[in-house]
Amino acid sequence: MESSSIRQAAETHLRVRYAETDQMGIVYYANYLVWMEVGRVELCRAAGIRYRDMETGDGVLLVVAEANCRYLSPARYDDEIRIRTWIAAANPRLIRFEYEFFDVTTGTLLATGFTKHLFCGPDVRPRKLPEKYWPMFGIA
Repeated sequence: MESSSIRQAAETHLRVRYAETDQMGIVYYANYLVWMEVGRVELCRAAGIRYRDMETGDGVLLVVAEANCRYLSPARYDDEIRIRTWIAAANPRLIRFEYEFFDVTTGTLLATGFTKHLFCGPDVRPRKLPEKYWPMFGIA
C-alpha cells in the first residue's frame, strides 16, 4: 500500500447517548467501531465523495477487511466526543483510515484505531476503484 497524498483530517463531534453505555456507565467498546464509520463518512463527504453515490452510481462498496481499536480512557454518558479521521494510505484496491477519539471538555485522548477497506463491486468481489475517485482518495 502506498502512502496517500491526503493528509488533512476531518473532525466531527457527537454526544454520547445513554444507549451507547454499558452497565458501568462507560461507552460500550463496539460503539467506537460505529463512530469510526461516522468519521469515515464525514471525511469522504469533506473530500466530495458520498458513499451512497459510489454505491448506487458506480457499484463501489468499501468492504471492511480489518478493524482495530486501542482504548485508552473511558467515555461516559453525555460526554462530547471529537472524532478525528484521516486517510493513512490508499491505492486503487485498498484504503486505510485512521481515527482518534477525544473528550472535548478535557482534551483526553480516549481511543485510537484504524480500518482497512477493500474496494469491491456489487458482487462483493474485490475490484479496482474507478479512476475518477483517485484524486479524492489521494491515489496517484
